[in-house]
Amino acid sequence: MLKANGSNNKQWKILPYNSNFLEAGVHFGHLKKKWNPKMLPYIFAEKKGIHIIDLNKTVEGLQESAAALKAIARSGKKIMFVATKKQAKEIVSDCAKRVNMPYVTERWLGGMLTNFNTVRKSVKKMQSIEKMLADGSAESLTKKERLTLTRDMEKMDKVLGGIAQISRVPAAILMVDIGHEHIALAESRKLGISTFGMVDTNCDPNKIDFAIPSNDDATKSISIIINYLTAAIAEGLQERQANKDEDESQDTEESAEAKAARFESKADGSDDRNKRGGGRGVASQPKRRVAGPGQGGRRPAGGGGGGAR
Repeated sequence: MLKANGSNNKQWKILPYNSNFLEAGVHFGHLKKKWNPKMLPYIFAEKKGIHIIDLNKTVEGLQESAAALKAIARSGKKIMFVATKKQAKEIVSDCAKRVNMPYVTERWLGGMLTNFNTVRKSVKKMQSIEKMLADGSAESLTKKERLTLTRDMEKMDKVLGGIAQISRVPAAILMVDIGHEHIALAESRKLGISTFGMVDTNCDPNKIDFAIPSNDDATKSISIIINYLTAAIAEGLQERQANKDEDESQDTEESAEAKAARFESKADGSDDRNKRGGGRGVASQPKRRVAGPGQGGRRPAGGGGGGAR
């Protein structure tokens, strides 16, 4: 069973699975004839020609993936959500928006990662058109031209809207079906990006860094897995913010102490100068010279020093 404690998913942990996993259909795999032999370690049994996934392996993979995603989020790096399957689009987009992460739910453009600079140019073009339509600068255009711009912007926003806010290649990619998202997986492996994903019995788990053996076709199964991983990412972001606030408070306290120390040292220096200046007060004043005879004074009227004739 997966359980997130708290209204805003501040706490998350995995409890021993029970009927929640079974009701969501997490354990259902594909038909035996469609299986990938490399999934053998994750298969519990076969029933009516359908492989049953070992939920112990699911919980193990989920724990490992959640811990890794939490660490990536705590470090401040981006995690891209990828799910172009119809039953996963809404779930994945909602979860990605909840933690402010990029996502792709419509169509994976070839070269979205390996040719990221070109994709960024398309994003900037979309944003410039959006700005033109918003600030009224497109009013000078004809009605047909404005309509064309609006359609182009809507088309680009549908495909690129989820990655409009990122300026660099993400640190990790979370996929719902690695077989369906094989292009995204290939580009990620080429660039050395960490890959996470739900792996069904018809896929090769060795192609991905963190495999979560589970049913990637049922909406309930996708929801319970992706929501849990999103809760782990949210907690990593909260820890990062808490650490950041703590560092800022420490810096503020240190700056206040340093400021107080500067003021104290300045006051001590001023007192020392005043004391030194007070000791010199009278002694430093120059003495007046008293003019004596022959030192600039007037001579006596009767002449000086001569005897009577």
